[in-house]
Amino acid sequence: MHIAVAIPCYKVTQRVLGVIEAIGPEVSVIYAVDDACPDHSGAFIRSHCSDPRVQVLFHAENRGVGGAVVSAYQQAILDGMDIVVKIDGDGQMNPALLPLFVRPIATGRADYTKGNRFFRPESVRGMPAMRLFGNAVLSFMTKLSCGYWTIMDPTNGYTAVHTRVLRELPLDKLERRYFFETDMLFRLNTLRAVVRDVPMDSVYADEESHLKVRKVLPEFLTKHASRLARRFAYNYFIRDFNAGSIYILASCALLSWGLLFGGWHWARSIHAEIPATSGTVMLAALPIIVGIQFLVAFLHHDVSSVPTEPLSPQLADDALSLPPSLPGR
Repeated sequence: MHIAVAIPCYKVTQRVLGVIEAIGPEVSVIYAVDDACPDHSGAFIRSHCSDPRVQVLFHAENRGVGGAVVSAYQQAILDGMDIVVKIDGDGQMNPALLPLFVRPIATGRADYTKGNRFFRPESVRGMPAMRLFGNAVLSFMTKLSCGYWTIMDPTNGYTAVHTRVLRELPLDKLERRYFFETDMLFRLNTLRAVVRDVPMDSVYADEESHLKVRKVLPEFLTKHASRLARRFAYNYFIRDFNAGSIYILASCALLSWGLLFGGWHWARSIHAEIPATSGTVMLAALPIIVGIQFLVAFLHHDVSSVPTEPLSPQLADDALSLPPSLPGR
């Protein structure tokens, strides 16, 4: 397997050389992406790093971490790489863990792997309380909007992916800023790609958390709601119509009827100062109870529908089965 490493470089000149030096010989190419860094990280790496595996990619304007990673992905595809591992250049991701991220993909057990700092209780002891709370909330929101119910720590940037899967993704449409990792999971789910967590420890030292929950929460809620609606529409009404589709339609119909009917009679009884009859109460309450049961059934169906069969081996088989006159993927 030809393995590449992508390192977004933005104000990391103090640590990036140590990160590159710690990357093992199993890696064929290292893409250091100077994302219009004011410290000129790319030039610094070129002048101070003698590792022949390093290729420096330059951006004329800042595109964010997502834009930097996408540039490395595109270059890895052009260079014929098999797996691309993304490691930050600030020294918070241990390059020695790289084989743990690569192995599930190389053995055909996953299409995409990502770090999980919540796997062991000891791993979160040094994590700031606000960052811990923010990641827990974002993890649940990501489970709901992206459909990967078995993963945690969605903002973890230590990732690895097979280039066969990257070729199927609309890389130019991926989010460029801090929502990049979550949007990547959403796009992977539309392909039914298998995602696995890799346990790792958090490294923060004296770093101050920049997570401002009040500032990012409204935007995150909007983006998650958008992807939730798109995922449900695509998975349950466009690509397929299954038991989950029936569950969610029945739940919406019953809950809407119960809430509207009950709310109208409740307002009417208050205005007329006449208590509603037991029959009226039951006609409102029963659809709500049944609607909640259908909603629980839908969630159970959605959780059980997490992709389990890796996509990359199938893509390889498809490419091999094409006639010689047709181009592969």
